Amino acid sequence: MPIKLLIAGLAGTMAIRNGYRQAPVAPPLVAASSGLLALEAAPIKPEWIIRGTPVARLAHHSSSDDGGGMTAVWDCTAGEFRWFFGWDETVVIQEGEVHVTAEDGTQRLLRAGDIAYFRGGTWAVWRVDNYVRKIAFLRRPLPFPLAIARKIKAAIRPSKQPGIDA
Repeated sequence: MPIKLLIAGLAGTMAIRNGYRQAPVAPPLVAASSGLLALEAAPIKPEWIIRGTPVARLAHHSSSDDGGGMTAVWDCTAGEFRWFFGWDETVVIQEGEVHVTAEDGTQRLLRAGDIAYFRGGTWAVWRVDNYVRKIAFLRRPLPFPLAIARKIKAAIRPSKQPGIDA
């Protein structure tokens, strides 16, 4: 099975290089004021709550055509809870602050303007004393064989722009 996934990934990469592009589902630009997005209830699982009665809300902003990435706005009132990051997630705190303790014990206070990255498949404890609002950029990690293929490709033909895999 892993070999089939590797072959499929390489075939997809070759198809893209040869000009095949999936028809876009979304427009090429999605823009909105984060303060105007309609936040909807996004309850924290009760078994994750450590203290308080945090109320969380979420507004979806955009998703990639392949379903491997998304951007959202999320906010939460006071409380302390564990959180599982199923996807890689980069957050930008817009308002308020949160005390974060990663599963390795690393602690950090994130305030408005701070950026943080949480690796997919990990847990963290979030303590919100008053209120926090963030923009979240989520990316689904590639299956292991495809991740290895991408690393091999990058080693053979490095990107011309740092941090961007063309």
